[in-house]
Amino acid sequence: MAHSFSLGIRQIWEELSMMQAPGLYWINIDRQSDAALLCRQVIAAQPATHKVALICSGDKPESLLAELASPALQKLPLYQLPEKKAALTQLSDDLMRALRPQHRLLILLAHASLWQTFTTEELREWTRTLAAWLRRQGCTLLILSHGGGINKLKGQLSAQHRILNGLSSLQWQQDSAQYLVNWWSTENGINANQLLTLYAAQGGWQGEDENSQPSPTALRSDEGLYLAERSILEGAPPLSANWQLLESNDELAQHGMLRLSATLIFALYQSDQIDHLAHQIHTLRRSRGNGLKIAVREMSASLRYSDERLLLACGANLIVPHVAPLSRFLTMLEGIQGQRFSRHVPADIDALLAGLRPLQLKGYMRPEPFSQAVLSLMGNTLLPEDGKGVMVALRPATGLRAEQAMTLCHLRRFGDVMTVVQGRLVLFLSTCRINDLDTALKFIFRLPVDEAFSNRVVWHQDVDIISEIKRMAQGRWQISATGTAGTAPRPSVAAAEVPAERRQPVAFTLSLGPQEEPHAEP
Repeated sequence: MAHSFSLGIRQIWEELSMMQAPGLYWINIDRQSDAALLCRQVIAAQPATHKVALICSGDKPESLLAELASPALQKLPLYQLPEKKAALTQLSDDLMRALRPQHRLLILLAHASLWQTFTTEELREWTRTLAAWLRRQGCTLLILSHGGGINKLKGQLSAQHRILNGLSSLQWQQDSAQYLVNWWSTENGINANQLLTLYAAQGGWQGEDENSQPSPTALRSDEGLYLAERSILEGAPPLSANWQLLESNDELAQHGMLRLSATLIFALYQSDQIDHLAHQIHTLRRSRGNGLKIAVREMSASLRYSDERLLLACGANLIVPHVAPLSRFLTMLEGIQGQRFSRHVPADIDALLAGLRPLQLKGYMRPEPFSQAVLSLMGNTLLPEDGKGVMVALRPATGLRAEQAMTLCHLRRFGDVMTVVQGRLVLFLSTCRINDLDTALKFIFRLPVDEAFSNRVVWHQDVDIISEIKRMAQGRWQISATGTAGTAPRPSVAAAEVPAERRQPVAFTLSLGPQEEPHAEP
């Protein structure tokens, strides 16, 4: 009888890498490939005396284990779970019929969307019932959920510490992963709120070889020093002896390479400076550590939402918008004093740039490449869940075809693409927030949207966008009730399907007389 099972993650505490029996553990993982790597690692870590069974939803379990050549895997029970809610509710009954689960490690690998239709109370009841069954059978279940929808699952599971023995998440950070343990219990006790950095190796995930955090006794003589590009003070002289004004961002970056804990303030005037500034901030953060405070003041309107995310991901502590007056800007600088930068900054900035700006496309695309481009963006883990963009389906007004409506549409930003499907103009606006949609449409179309289109349906959550795109690719796409309707009152989709009565032409006779008015013939 096995009293515990190992995750197989090397160089982390044993209390965070073991699972007790019986027990129910849940790990949410951003990427499917990372979930598959951990799944193989857990299976390979079990000794021959431990009984294991693998259950996959969607993918075939045989393809998952193709890279493992162990003879013991030939006897490993493999099962494929239908991607339906009923399959989860009947899971324990099916396992009782299919195998002897007593004292066994069960691994369930499934996409997070499998639990999409569960309410919080339904999910609580399902886990409570499943945990009771596991205790009766003396076995352990490890659930590895991945893909879009894991953030919703995290919120639903965060209060189930009395039911789940362990809850954690694995988030990819371009060259490593952050392993956040909400809580993890074993026979020896419970650990909570632990954050570890894991690296993908040939045999699976492993922890850091040594503590890479800087010594707390590091030199901090420049803690109160401010280095700034001259224009950020709007012509004012240095505020004190601790302030030093420099002529350009390049000069500021050179002086910053000699500092450990000073505050560096860059000025941003134009959008074409962003990439160069991102490289400078990334170099400073990677070279000089987490003690530096790096701020960027926007001197004129030039930053988009995605640009702000890029600068923050490269190591900036603070982005100050151009609308903030000087007094407000100085108050915001005071707010970051004494802080240490805590986010992970990937070593490869080119990969970071590609990850945060994945769609170097704009304008019209045929439906198939449109679907592929949007799905590739939805799989990007560097962009926030439910913040990757908005998809809009617009039905042209009576007498106007979708192809004609495209001439009214002018997409200027990379990442904004459109296509025509079933007589509707479908737009995907990358990194657009749902509350900014009306403003974005005003800039995109030359005519008022409410006049040019009789109906629109909006999707802004990743799960809904992925679902609609897959239906579109399979040729069975229809406007569904799950779309979020626009704010302005519009006809329903069903009403919009009924063609309006065609207008009859009326003949006019024009007279050449100077005082005569044209009249209509009866």
